[in-house]
Amino acid sequence: MDSGRQVFTVDLLERYAAKGRGVITCMAAGNDVIVLGTSKGWIIRHDFGVGDSFDIDLSAGRPGEHSIHRVFVDPGGSHCIATIVGTGGADTFYTHAKWTKPRLLTKLKGLVVNAVAWNRQQITEVSTKEVILGTDNGQLHEMAVDEKDKKEKYVKFLYELTELPEAFMSLQMETATILNGTRYYVMAVTPTRLYSFTGIGLLDAIFSSYLEHPVRFMEFPSEIPNSELHFYIKQRRAVHFAWLSGAGIYNGGLNFGAQHSSPNGDENFVENKALLGYSKLSESTEVAIPSSMAVSEFHFLLLIGNKVKVVNRISEQIIEELQFDQTSESASRGIIGLCSDATAGLFYAYDQNSVFQVSVNDEGRDMWKVYLDMKEYAAALANCHDPLQRDQVYLVQAEVAFTSKDYLRAGSFYAKINYILSFEEITLKFITVNEQDALRTFLLRKLDCLAKDDKCQITMISTWATELYLDKINRLLLEDDTALENRNSEYQSIIKEFRAFLSDSKDVLDEATTMRLLESYGRVEELVFFASLKEQYEIVVHHYIQQGEAKKALEVLQKPSVPIDLQYKFAPDLIMLDAYEAVESWMATNNLNPRKLIPAMMRYSSEPHAKNETHEVIKYLEYCVHRLHNEDPGVHNLLLSLYAKQEDDSALLRFLQFKFGKGRESGPEFFYDPKYALRLCLKEKRMRACVHIYSMMSMHEEAVALALQVDPELAMAEADKVEDDEDLRKKLWLMVAKHVIEQEKGAKRENIRKAIAFLKETDGLLKIEDILPFFPDFALIDDFKEAICSSLEDYNNQIEQLKQEMNDATHGADNIRNDISALAQRYAVIDRDEECGVCRRKILTVGREYQMTRGYSSVGQMAPFYVFPCGHAFHAQCLIAHVTRSTNEAQAEYILDLQKQLSLLDGEVRKDSNGTLTDETVTSMAPVDKLRSQLDDAVASECPFCGDLMIREISLPFILPEEQYQSTSWEIKSHSNLGNQRSLSLTL
Repeated sequence: MDSGRQVFTVDLLERYAAKGRGVITCMAAGNDVIVLGTSKGWIIRHDFGVGDSFDIDLSAGRPGEHSIHRVFVDPGGSHCIATIVGTGGADTFYTHAKWTKPRLLTKLKGLVVNAVAWNRQQITEVSTKEVILGTDNGQLHEMAVDEKDKKEKYVKFLYELTELPEAFMSLQMETATILNGTRYYVMAVTPTRLYSFTGIGLLDAIFSSYLEHPVRFMEFPSEIPNSELHFYIKQRRAVHFAWLSGAGIYNGGLNFGAQHSSPNGDENFVENKALLGYSKLSESTEVAIPSSMAVSEFHFLLLIGNKVKVVNRISEQIIEELQFDQTSESASRGIIGLCSDATAGLFYAYDQNSVFQVSVNDEGRDMWKVYLDMKEYAAALANCHDPLQRDQVYLVQAEVAFTSKDYLRAGSFYAKINYILSFEEITLKFITVNEQDALRTFLLRKLDCLAKDDKCQITMISTWATELYLDKINRLLLEDDTALENRNSEYQSIIKEFRAFLSDSKDVLDEATTMRLLESYGRVEELVFFASLKEQYEIVVHHYIQQGEAKKALEVLQKPSVPIDLQYKFAPDLIMLDAYEAVESWMATNNLNPRKLIPAMMRYSSEPHAKNETHEVIKYLEYCVHRLHNEDPGVHNLLLSLYAKQEDDSALLRFLQFKFGKGRESGPEFFYDPKYALRLCLKEKRMRACVHIYSMMSMHEEAVALALQVDPELAMAEADKVEDDEDLRKKLWLMVAKHVIEQEKGAKRENIRKAIAFLKETDGLLKIEDILPFFPDFALIDDFKEAICSSLEDYNNQIEQLKQEMNDATHGADNIRNDISALAQRYAVIDRDEECGVCRRKILTVGREYQMTRGYSSVGQMAPFYVFPCGHAFHAQCLIAHVTRSTNEAQAEYILDLQKQLSLLDGEVRKDSNGTLTDETVTSMAPVDKLRSQLDDAVASECPFCGDLMIREISLPFILPEEQYQSTSWEIKSHSNLGNQRSLSLTL
């Protein structure tokens, strides 16, 4: 221990604490509250938290002298129990911090209470919950108080020692809540024994069960005047205990969650038991027994004489001695006892007049050394407060392992050292002893300890570890020839470990350096593995292709993270390696562009293939064309070329006849190049395909000419395809006829019969005279007699039909002339009251205002008018105005122009004649009649009320554009400024 820094320090708290009420006999503390008992029956309470203090006289009204025997305070400082002993016997009182008057516990009359166990887990300021009291005659009683009741709820008997009746000197209690209730743990000490009670349920039921089976206890025959039991409380839970017994300090850990059952069914909650003998506390042969004790986290405070010896609980060594500044009056008796305030973390010592406070100053600061000296490394690390302390623990562990030649374990410990030993020193240790495995272990553990920010160091160490792994792998291969085949060998294990290391370190290893290392050691598989981790898929695929594993290469290329360009780059090699797998992979990949695969497909197609072998490129191209509806001309041209090279031209013809763009508006019917297709088919001598292409390109003459070389039936079919051009169709059939006649090699008469039969197939398109020039000049006419007679009969029939049609036309013309003559005599009767359909005035009204001056001759004094077969009648002027207004602008201008010309001509005729008609005047009226006829056709071709003019007016708006201003004048407008209007008063 560092003597310059005291762990425990003593301060005088109060010199004359008894306040003249006698001398101090006992003391208790809790939560910054201390309670003193005096020899005159007073209890003095000091609350340092609120700075309050008051005295209570428990001997009031009692004859004789009385002294406080024991005083107890709960951990919260609210509840107090005190026993007073005097000539009148013993009495026990309870008082609360808020009470001014104590409560006598009458059921404990005459019993001397030596110990109290508080229920620390459940006690509150207003309620004690269950409290156990131990008496001088070996009895245990239960009590509970609620502050609001101003008295105890109950006091009942629990248990009594019968086998060895001794006084209960000290009690402790702990509880734990479990699924089926509350478990109680109770420990009690007598001068020679330590008893343990435990159970689930109510306290009286738990203690009554010990009537049937013996209680657990630990016995030390040596008696001690003041047997004490202490629990050390950490975070409101007891973690270890100590018993000041006659044989020594019996101590151990407390584990209230453990399930260590004893043979009699009790739960054993004590662990790591130990006994500290008193002989260790004194250098002389005389053994000094402590008179009082207190327990801290790591130490025992033992009151021996007037001094307190501080003993480390773990090492059992005295670390300090505490001395007290006593007055001369109290020095004779010395320090009476110690007590602890677990809540405040303080200790107190007291004599007859004074109270001393013992403070703790980081008592665990050197515990790591204690544990380290005891070689309890886990506990030492748990108690380290800074990295340097931890380094010293790791260093000791590492040195111990290194000395014992446990190099792998030493490497793990060395890796955790950060400050007191350099990286180079540690690595040299392993290199000196040639322990590469341990060095590798050290490097790997060092990587785990480094912070992420140390990127440079991490990369260097990872690279070094990689090289050590590779060296280890090579050495294993040299040492064991069966390592490759044996799956359980160390070689296979280190390979697995190395790959895991590469996977974990892929982001920190330098890519180029690592690949060179792997390549230099010949670890191709690990190189591929690392390249895959670094997403260097080109290296991976190249490796698989070299190994002939096309399927694995394709699986790599199909990963979503692989660039699509690699598909195109490796396509030529993959299709040559395994065409089936390559094509299946292509078809399974959605975003491939078939055009970029054309070089690979052409390379594959250039190789010879068996006749019965499935052409994989054709399969893929058909998939693109028919399933993906690919429109790329390059794809279609390639498929066409592959079809053209097949012996069977059926697939080629089906492809040419298939309309790929069907169903699309203004789209092409095919996507291949017809000129390229024609050149290709001509080169490969696929004549039927050529015929189809010629026909598709509307080169019908070439199609028929080529078809005649292949199959006359095909030529006839091609000739029949032309339907909209009769001359071309006849020309094509003549080509077929000429070929058929010239190809016949039989007798002349037989040739003629076949030629005549051919004429019948043309459905009358060709006549005998059309094919006669194709026969030799010296052919006998008798052979054509029947065909010529048949042709002449057809001509005669046509002539008779024409004559009949002419007669019908002449008869129809006569009928029309008769109808015209009849029309000239037709008339209509006008009623005298008949009104004009436009102006609603009578048609036959006499008046000058109705006289017509524009080319119409008035009938007597009547204005000219029109009468229609439907019965409607109109003045000529009114009808012209109505039609002009209702028709379109062009027609209206035409009518007005006719009127103007007619008016001008009529005026000239009147001027020349001066009222008399001559032959010349009559002759000059012919143009006037023509204009008038044109005007009649324009305005009176149909009744304006019954004809198309009225039907068209349905779509016209009610309000015409020129009437719009009248419509807006009728709108009702709101005036917002009515208040500003002026009113005019009208005087009548």
